[in-house]
Amino acid sequence: MSQQSQQKESVAMINRQILAKAMPWFGMDIGGTLTKLVYFEPKDITPDEQDEEADSLRSIRRYLTKNSAYGKTGHRDAHLQMDNVEIRKRKGSLHFIRFQTTDMGNFLSLAKQKGMAELVTTVCATGGGAFKFENEFREQVNMKLAKFDELDTLIKGILFAEIQNRTECYYYENARDIIKSEKKAFDFSQPYPFILVNVGSGVSILAVYGPDNYKRVSGTSLGGGTFLGLCCLLTGCNTFEEAIQLATKGDNRKVDKLVRDIYGGDYDRFGLTGDLVASSFGQMHLKDKRSSVSREDLANATLVTITNNIGLIARMCALNEKMDKVVFVGNFLRVNPIAMKLLAYAMEFWSNGTLKGLFLEHEGYFGALGCLLQFNGEIAAALNETSDKSASCSQTSSTNKPDTQSSVDTALTSVDSSPPKETQR
Repeated sequence: MSQQSQQKESVAMINRQILAKAMPWFGMDIGGTLTKLVYFEPKDITPDEQDEEADSLRSIRRYLTKNSAYGKTGHRDAHLQMDNVEIRKRKGSLHFIRFQTTDMGNFLSLAKQKGMAELVTTVCATGGGAFKFENEFREQVNMKLAKFDELDTLIKGILFAEIQNRTECYYYENARDIIKSEKKAFDFSQPYPFILVNVGSGVSILAVYGPDNYKRVSGTSLGGGTFLGLCCLLTGCNTFEEAIQLATKGDNRKVDKLVRDIYGGDYDRFGLTGDLVASSFGQMHLKDKRSSVSREDLANATLVTITNNIGLIARMCALNEKMDKVVFVGNFLRVNPIAMKLLAYAMEFWSNGTLKGLFLEHEGYFGALGCLLQFNGEIAAALNETSDKSASCSQTSSTNKPDTQSSVDTALTSVDSSPPKETQR
């Protein structure tokens, strides 16, 4: 075997050992309500790797992939699992796991019990909880949280998911008929440029021109938090899920003032149909109307108010930026098909059918997925540095092989000690 071939083989072996020792790979998005975790399960493990694999790593992999529920609130969304995914030249599956952020203490106890702290020293995370729980991670399981920007990881996660899953993006056909509208796949293989509407407690709207090129163009404080807060005040509900269930069964027309309530029918001069909302909650100043509405009607009217407002602002941003694709994301849309259909309706109406509201299958997990990719970006830098050193060593002495274990340890130390690099905007 030639010296060059030996060098390539040594570098490849070092690279694979670095990646193996960095297992398990996962990214976290620690939100105010939910924590999302994306775990990469390698499927190309060699016999040598199996022999050397720590029992704790094997135990973690089995626990995460063979169960669909963890404790009281932990859940693996098996229907979202991505197979045949390649990350850093390793092939495997992506698993999507969520749990209530209030159960973070139980998660840390489980990580300690399963020996995760012995394997992982750095966890790539985003979300407000990456700051809030930093001390708990360090003190309870001796893990450092490498914190990444929420919007950077969100965009990276979206683009990676679309590449891996060509049916990731969809829209609602016949959006103006909410009952009969149907979900249809949308080709998002050429995404740029597009408007990204991130609906959480509030709303941020971004214009995305490329993977590392975006800007915030607008936003509103009237978002998912507003919907939940108003529903709790108006209906006495206590959770987001309960508010959505109420809204699904209600009728906003008993709460809102419509065009026909003012004009007796359509307002033809300006093309306004009679069933269009003229004034949100506009009927509620009348005592007899207030006495006849249900909790469900109030919840539905609240949802219509919020989604109409978001849809109008999103349409104006698309018009100003001269973009024809508008993608809606955010935890507000999780298990919330009625909100997605209402947003699709709003986009269809305000744009006169020229714009479709686009949605994504792996909603809620893009930040965590982006963190997983960021972690592997840090490893990539370490791999390149180690490969250069190995090549230099081989050129210096053709008889001495690179110190494999030393190279592996050096690379992993580099990953653990280096602060995350900020993505250019």
